[in-house]
Amino acid sequence: MRSRPSLLLATAVLAAVAPLRPLAAQARPAASAPSAPGTAVSVDWRILAGLDYENGRASDTLRKLDGKLVRVPGFVVPLDDATEEGAEFLLVPYYGACVHTPPPPPNQMAFVQMSGRRSVRLALFDAIWMEGTLRIKNVDSPYGQVGFEIEGMAVKPYTGR
Repeated sequence: MRSRPSLLLATAVLAAVAPLRPLAAQARPAASAPSAPGTAVSVDWRILAGLDYENGRASDTLRKLDGKLVRVPGFVVPLDDATEEGAEFLLVPYYGACVHTPPPPPNQMAFVQMSGRRSVRLALFDAIWMEGTLRIKNVDSPYGQVGFEIEGMAVKPYTGR
């Protein structure tokens, strides 16, 4: 049986590491059906991983989401390090992706272009919900190949739901 200090230490370590897990591990695992027309479908990064970026094939679930209004949790990666606002950026499942090499695989990055070229605050350290129209599309970025494009409609703080 573990002593109480060891159990407390293990609990503290788990509490410190849990926020570092990708949002895919924290968000809902499946795409949920919209509750009303015009409502975004919540999509998890595990669904986006259904894109086989080597041959371009997508899972049935992912193909059904192509062209649909979705909301995806993630973190912003600006395409220009010096900008605090922008209309184009990458969305990734965990903080720090793309900053260090290698970048995530293409099925774990989405190129976001805000509708109407509207600039939004690029909060690097804050998890967000990105709402917009999802397209399965290869995009070249400064960080490599990206498997998705999202026409961004709204950026909202990530609340876990």
